[in-house]
Amino acid sequence: MLESYTGAAILFLIATGIAVGMVVATSLLGPKREFADKMEPFECGESQLVSPYQRFSVKFYLVAVLFILFDIEVVFLFPWAILYKKLGLFGFIEMMVFLIILGVGLMYVWIRGGLDWE
Repeated sequence: MLESYTGAAILFLIATGIAVGMVVATSLLGPKREFADKMEPFECGESQLVSPYQRFSVKFYLVAVLFILFDIEVVFLFPWAILYKKLGLFGFIEMMVFLIILGVGLMYVWIRGGLDWE
């Protein structure tokens, strides 16, 4: 029975060896000079404009969480779409109830101003 896992074990060992080898090679072969310009934070070829320790508005996090929430809920539409004909009318009604609840939640957030960027 363990013979069936031999290929996976060999692939795992090769992948681990390559990863460890690359880390060791970069530490041995990479340049080691440090100077002020090199150690400065660097983003997209531009010097830093604002402090990285600044605080973001709570609205930013709220919009991010709502995006993830609705994005994950939309993923539930794919299995339903694949099994649409097998589920029949019951599946259609059940998914419409799900979409109505999702829509009511979105309208609530929209009316409360949760999606505004003020």
